[in-house]
Formats: sequence, structure tokens, C-alpha cells
Amino acid sequence: MRKLNGENVKLAIQKEGRLTDETLNLLRTAGLHFESYKQRLFSACRNFPLDILYVRDDDIPEYVAEGVVDLGIVGRNLVVETQQPVDELLALDYGHCTLTVAVPSDSDITDLSQLAGHKVATSYPVATRRFFAERKIEVEVITISGSVEITPALGIATAIADLVSTGSSLKLNDLVPLATVFESQSLLVANCKLGENERKAAIVERLLLRLRGALAAREYKYIMMNAPRAALPRIFAITPGLKSPTVLPTADPDWVAVHTVVREDVFWEVIEQLRLLGTQGILVSPIEKMFI
Repeated sequence: MRKLNGENVKLAIQKEGRLTDETLNLLRTAGLHFESYKQRLFSACRNFPLDILYVRDDDIPEYVAEGVVDLGIVGRNLVVETQQPVDELLALDYGHCTLTVAVPSDSDITDLSQLAGHKVATSYPVATRRFFAERKIEVEVITISGSVEITPALGIATAIADLVSTGSSLKLNDLVPLATVFESQSLLVANCKLGENERKAAIVERLLLRLRGALAAREYKYIMMNAPRAALPRIFAITPGLKSPTVLPTADPDWVAVHTVVREDVFWEVIEQLRLLGTQGILVSPIEKMFI
């Protein structure tokens, strides 16, 4: 079996699961060239000093903390639950979910304090115990490795604490949320002693530059439009861009071409306002990379 290059930075990612596809897409958007398929245990990047290991997500925090790998991409939920000492370098803005306390929809319990003396089933016992302990609510936490949602129906527990993304699983099982234990998303984490290796630390900074560029590009759209020159002050107020829009002359002195960027989360609202200002020929392009 081909061995890992000891000089390369080692990154552990989830072999198969809810973060896998988006993690692979992010790494490729960051310009990394590598092979990946389910049978592969690791890949060496062809154009960057990085080896990618495909492992169980539960193992990633420990591998990073123990120095088996230098970096890991993992959900914050596992970092919190395992309590492994790692440095959180970058939030990656996907895999969003919450660890939520929920009860049956027909339950009389409407407040956390009413769970005192009751059983709470969860796959995250460490975080759940700490959550209730901080609120001085004594509950019996039952650790479940399978389908947590069914435990109230089976009479095993009065409430659950489970990861929720869209809330559809709760609705399917006639459960309603009661409280949020924590919010989670994917993170890039590092071994706490990584900075002691100057060469690897420099490689990680190069990787962070690439990842930040790829992530920033997802947040914006590049738009070009023709606009009445008289409307420019209001257009600048609506679309400030990163610093200010680019304005170019056109054949008609009363009109200009405006190039700018708009945040994805307000894109449609901005387009509606621009149309009301009389802009025409609005062209929209995705941004592949962006460095702010």
C-alpha cells in the first residue's frame, strides 16, 4: 500500500455522510486536484502539499487532537460532544443543524423545567447533560445510538435531544421543539500544536486563503446593468459592492453601465429595487472565487 507523504499536511474528512459531498465540492472549488471514491482510504493532492484521509466523522476530532492528522473537517456537534482539544480555524457554512430538545406534540410539557425527574433520550449525552446541568434541571439522560425520535412513543423517554436540520423528522414523529442546546455547522479544525511546525503552518495559511476565497464567492453574485445616470446615487445606496460599484460610460450620455456585487441573501430584494429605478439589461453571473 502506498504510504502518506510525511511532509504533507494531513486533512481528515468524513468518508460518507451528510457533509461528504459538500466538503469534496468545497475542496475542489478551492482548486485542489485529487481523486475520491468510496473505496479510497486517502488521496494525495496533485497540485498542493495536502493528503486527504477518508474516515468516520466520529473519529475526526480525536485524530486531530492526537496529531494523527493536522486538520479535520467535521460538524461542530462532534467537537462539542467529544470535548477533544482542537483549534477551530474556519466555519464552512454548510451542514447547518441544531441539537434540539423536543417533546411529543400532545405532551403537557411546555417548559424545560417541567422535564425535571424525567428521562431524555439522545445520541449526544455529554452536551445534553451539560445543558441541563447548567440550568440546574435534574434529568436522566439515556444514550441512544439509533433512532432517537421513536423513544417517546415507546415509553423509553419523555423527551429527546437530537440533531435537527429542517424539522421534518420531528414533524413526522409528532414531536415539537422545546429548546436549542447548540447550533452546529461544518468546521475546519486543527491540532493545537500545529503552529509549532512552521512549514505546515505556512501550508495551512495557504489552504485557508483558498477556502476563504471559495466561501466568499458563494455569498455574492456579480451583476452588470445599464442604468440612468440620474439614478446612480440611489443605486450606490442599494448596491454598495465591496467598496463601490464600477461605473462605465455608454454611447448615450444619460446612461451608464454599472458593475457590482450583491449578497446572495438579499439578491432578489435588490433586483426588485433596481428595476424600480429604471435599470435595464441586468446580467447576473456566479463568482467562482473572491478575495476580500
